[in-house]
Amino acid sequence: MTLLRPSIRLLMRPLRLASLVVLALAGSPSPAFPQSAASAPLQIVITGDSTVSNYDLKGRDRGWGMFVEERFKPGTVVVTNLAAPGRSTKTFVSEKRWAKALAAKPSYVFIQFGHNDSHDPRNREATDFASDYKERLRRFIDESRAIGAVPILVSPMVRRQFDARGKVVDAPPPSRPLSAYANAMKEVALEKKAAFIDLHASSRVLVEKMGPEGSAAFANKKGDATHFNEKGARAMADLVFDGLPSADPKLASLMLPGAGRSSKK
Repeated sequence: MTLLRPSIRLLMRPLRLASLVVLALAGSPSPAFPQSAASAPLQIVITGDSTVSNYDLKGRDRGWGMFVEERFKPGTVVVTNLAAPGRSTKTFVSEKRWAKALAAKPSYVFIQFGHNDSHDPRNREATDFASDYKERLRRFIDESRAIGAVPILVSPMVRRQFDARGKVVDAPPPSRPLSAYANAMKEVALEKKAAFIDLHASSRVLVEKMGPEGSAAFANKKGDATHFNEKGARAMADLVFDGLPSADPKLASLMLPGAGRSSKK
């Protein structure tokens, strides 16, 4: 057996060290793709008004945003609900709530406004469906995309107000027609190629099928045609999740079986 000369042994030492380094790196997660990245939950921020927002569980009021996270597979999604009662696209911006939504760096932003935008034009929260309401929705879409988030527009559900035939009607003047805001949102979604869930249309079908007496079971208090108790809020969340697969198939792939109303029939 021939012994290596000292000079050759010295040359071989850096090669052995390099091999050890390669082996060590092969067993370690890449810095660019940390081990926890694959399992990190998606962040969803919800923006909107009283029909969406969180409430104290001691009371009867509920918003559909309270029943979103529970409908996804455990550990896949974390929801931050920033919706607040009385807010419109205008006041959500002026009160810096929209800035807070962007600062959360979400993967998805759910956006539902219209009820307060449609109020009497003399009210500070009111907007015009054909002009500044549309313009703010465009802003919400553009600024969501700018931070890498996917905006999902959700049209405002109907108010449970009926005519003599049991058909849903818009609030009388001086409020503007809520349906006009729902249609304006749909137009912006088409224009900007943004994900859209038509909660206005699906909620109309549901409450007209239930009728004035049946849909009254959704109210947080007698005579309230806009807000919800838990039954009503869960019904709206069902409809949102019915629309999610076509709006965003990737996010919908994380839904639990039975997350929407159609799967419960």
